[in-house]
Amino acid sequence: MLIAAVLCLCAAAAIAGLGLWRLARPIASDPVRQVLRAVAPTQLAAAVMLTAGGVVAMSAQPQTGLIVVVICAVGAVCTVGAGCWQSAKAVARREAAGSAPRGPQLARGLWRGMRDLHAVL
Repeated sequence: MLIAAVLCLCAAAAIAGLGLWRLARPIASDPVRQVLRAVAPTQLAAAVMLTAGGVVAMSAQPQTGLIVVVICAVGAVCTVGAGCWQSAKAVARREAAGSAPRGPQLARGLWRGMRDLHAVL
């Protein structure tokens, strides 16, 4: 369980760092960057979940630790996925109400963001 705990804590640190980095950057007019910036709070929530899973994996019995690590990891991935979905919907709605549609550009940006997140996890 020590390996799982260390992996959870490292993933939490990476995701939290990425979320804080995105929040520290200035607000851009590009819809792709708006989506990625809007996902930052959910990344921080996922980092908290992974941290909790790592701490429990270190301190609890192996059976309990395994269950909590799995629940926290699934919760973190689902939280970031839901945040991406909601942010993309909001920006797409804003873009549709505005000028020309930018659907393909938004889809490419979301794909890049999810690919970056996968690389971190």
